[in-house]
Amino acid sequence: MGSEVERTKGIPVAGDESDIKSLESDYRSLQQEAQSLLAERVRLENELSNVKKKASRLDEEVRILKSPPLIVGHLQDVLDDERAIVRSSNGTVFQVSINQRIDSSKLKPGTRIALNQDTLSIIEVLHDAWDPMVSGAEMVEKPNISYSSVGGLDEEILQVREAVELPLDKPELFKKVGIDPPKGVLLVGPPGCGKTMLAKAVASQTNASFIRMVGSELAQKYIGEGGRMVRELFSLAKEKSPSIIFLDEIDAIGAKRLDSATSGDREVQRTLMQLLAELDGFDALRDVKIIAATNRPDILDDALLRPGRFDRVIEIPLPDESGRKTILSIHFDKMSTTKINLGKIVEKTEGFSGAELKATTVESGMIAIREGRSKVRQNDVILAVDRIKKKRESNGASSSPDDLYS
Repeated sequence: MGSEVERTKGIPVAGDESDIKSLESDYRSLQQEAQSLLAERVRLENELSNVKKKASRLDEEVRILKSPPLIVGHLQDVLDDERAIVRSSNGTVFQVSINQRIDSSKLKPGTRIALNQDTLSIIEVLHDAWDPMVSGAEMVEKPNISYSSVGGLDEEILQVREAVELPLDKPELFKKVGIDPPKGVLLVGPPGCGKTMLAKAVASQTNASFIRMVGSELAQKYIGEGGRMVRELFSLAKEKSPSIIFLDEIDAIGAKRLDSATSGDREVQRTLMQLLAELDGFDALRDVKIIAATNRPDILDDALLRPGRFDRVIEIPLPDESGRKTILSIHFDKMSTTKINLGKIVEKTEGFSGAELKATTVESGMIAIREGRSKVRQNDVILAVDRIKKKRESNGASSSPDDLYS
């Protein structure tokens, strides 16, 4: 028996070998599980850190929401480094303390400021606020219209460019001659002759800031609001200079002043007087040019038309034969057409405005679409001209250019 033990000594048993393999497998499994738990721990710690940051940010937002509102006022005068005179939003004047963290160079009379609701001390300096209607008047995206898109107005385009663009692009020319450049131009003419389109071309071609405003938007309900908007309009133009202001339908606020007027008329007159002061007041416009448009120049106030305010009054007439041909060519070049005799169309459209000529081309295209064709024919254009003429007659339109001013 002893010999049998000696023979088996040092020889691995099958059961022991399987136990070792099982232990190694369990060890690898536990090692992988430990690594997985460590990765999960790192992930949870990161999530906890993000949650804490978010909670801290939300706590700060809650604190800000719970904090009392600030009062908006204006700085009247600075007494010394620690005290100032302010006027609150309700008009009351106070002597208050100044937050020492505020840059003293920003504290000037008239500056908009935020005041603590309890102590009325100056907390921060605010930027000047523009009326949303005024700040929204700046044209950010330029129109896709060039001077070549405005047909039949070559001389008028040249006059506008000389009075508006040239002083902004080459001011040294006027200094050499020794004259002040024109402040602006007034475009007058029948409806639909290209006044607004010419202004769009200026906005598209110039590098200056372009601010457009309709005259009726300056006629406000409450006393003083119209004048305030005019002041802000010109202040915005000066801040954005070089800039161009386009006042469309200026007759809405520029009508002649009469002795007998209602309270509403008097408010419109106050707006006009503010406009006159901005055009020719003590503050020089410098790099700000004005373009105004109207189809009722006969009702404009004489003070608005005198030299020094609108130095050039440019008449935009109904297009002549050459102008009509150019306008029709511009529109037909963009359309799919068969051979069209423009000369015959030009003869039939005598007295048409630029807008009516465009309506003619659109109507001819609609006729072709209705008949299932992809190209416009000569007969389509003739029929379109007849339809536009009937519409003019039904509206009481006259073929005389003079009658279209009224």
